Amino acid sequence: MLDDLKIIHKRDKSDALGVAAKQWQQLKHDFSKVPAVNRGDFANVVLAGMGGSALAAELAKSTYALEKPFEIVRDYDTPEYVNNQTLFIASSYSGNTEETLSALEFAEAKGATVAVVAAGGRLADIAKDKNYPFYKLSGGMMPRMAAFDNFAALTQLLVTNGLLVPEAVPELRDAGDWLAAKMVNWLPDVATAKNQAKKLAQDCLGLARVMDAGPLLVPVAYKWKISFNENAKNLAWCNQFSEFNHNELSGWLAQPVDKLYNVIYLLSSFDHPQISKRFEVTEKLLSGKWPHPNEVTAVGDTKLRQVLWATLLGDFVSIYVALLNNVDPTPVDKQEQLKKELA
Repeated sequence: MLDDLKIIHKRDKSDALGVAAKQWQQLKHDFSKVPAVNRGDFANVVLAGMGGSALAAELAKSTYALEKPFEIVRDYDTPEYVNNQTLFIASSYSGNTEETLSALEFAEAKGATVAVVAAGGRLADIAKDKNYPFYKLSGGMMPRMAAFDNFAALTQLLVTNGLLVPEAVPELRDAGDWLAAKMVNWLPDVATAKNQAKKLAQDCLGLARVMDAGPLLVPVAYKWKISFNENAKNLAWCNQFSEFNHNELSGWLAQPVDKLYNVIYLLSSFDHPQISKRFEVTEKLLSGKWPHPNEVTAVGDTKLRQVLWATLLGDFVSIYVALLNNVDPTPVDKQEQLKKELA
């Protein structure tokens, strides 16, 4: 089915595959004209965001050598330590995420310096009214498909405000060109026999997904979870090695051997040697007790490239799973219904 372009176009009503294929372009979005915030040094950085809007910060923490403590808040409030020495970043693709708007109010009350990342909505209005530096994302996408745009904005924000080396911006743009060449092998016109994304999707069909990764790629595992949840409308979880070995290892032992899960190892050549060994030993200890993991080894000669490559692969895999499930990958009707009910 995945090699039948007519069926793909019929099921992918909003062209999620086309959006995924253009995501590398987001890494080249130029935010250099956004001014720095009106102060010099900071003691810490706090970013408030949910879902895909928090993902860029997770990728930054994993990939970059950040020069200040950096915390991600997925809550209505902010940490107690937030004060006038804090750079507070309000991140919401829609600009209307209620948790982020609430956290912004707390940060303002505590005297934090504020910057805004959004495509529009109330956050855009607030940034304009209060003259906050505003990193305007490209509109018209589902938030989960704008993660690279958000990542480019956050990279520039950190560079502009002296929290990240200037070389990070051209490196990110170069990585975008590199990723464009790599992802052509996942496009719908590439047959399943030669298409890693389609093969993984077929392995995942009818099963809940469990993604495991080391510290570098655990944000990527989280993105795969988001993509399986929202694109494929399937359950998915993720965990980090070596935390896995301190609890979840035992959890697999008492269940039926024939489990309705597909386990995916996201591996990196930058993993600590003991992390790599833990993947191997865990598979040996759980042999016969859990599904043999699919191993996905990230491609790229830098941490940044491996993170971007693995993130985009997960988008393609989850969209193909959606098409195999005969569901439109784009809409998230239940989330929209939830927002209306809460409002």
